[in-house]
Amino acid sequence: MHAIWTLPAGDDQYSNRWRAIKKAFSKAIPKTEYRSAIRIKRHERGIWQRRFWEHTIIDDADYAAHMDYIHHNPVKHGWATAVKDWPYSSFHRLVKMDIYPLNWARLDLASF
Repeated sequence: MHAIWTLPAGDDQYSNRWRAIKKAFSKAIPKTEYRSAIRIKRHERGIWQRRFWEHTIIDDADYAAHMDYIHHNPVKHGWATAVKDWPYSSFHRLVKMDIYPLNWARLDLASF
């Protein structure tokens, strides 16, 4: 899961926020995924990546690049053949707002 957040001024509690999201989601679904012995011992769900990466957006170009990366990610991983085909994306809302064209594709995302 990828997200771009605007946190309140002086708030840098990424870890606490991700922990709360993971915990609430994990409690809401049955434990049917495979979990290794270490994940069971640590009370971790197999649906989550152990770590997260944060990045502070520095300017409009950086913001646009990260939005493009997020929207292209399902295609990159083979979950969709085109950005418009991934139904769980903010991309569709942004198409309605005329920010992205429906057939948008970014081919130069190798730098991420």
